[in-house]
Amino acid sequence: MSYAIEWKASARKELRSIDVSAPRRMLSTVDRLGPHPRPTGSVTLTGSPGRRRIRVGGYRVVCEVRDESLVVLIPRVGIRGGAYQHFTG
Repeated sequence: MSYAIEWKASARKELRSIDVSAPRRMLSTVDRLGPHPRPTGSVTLTGSPGRRRIRVGGYRVVCEVRDESLVVLIPRVGIRGGAYQHFTG
């Protein structure tokens, strides 16, 4: 059973603002979340049990796994540290 991937508009905008090679790696990583929404190396965010972060080089992808609807929501992407600032989901 595969999960659908949904991007928030803000995450798409953040992805477009990142240098040339990183977005390709991020997209590849996010595509693999469909069959494996909690990949090895992903970490649950402190204080947010439903949200995880995935390291992609110096960048981070923040995702929320919604098991009840089989959706992985991508609310933020960004440079390490900055991906968590002002996080409202």
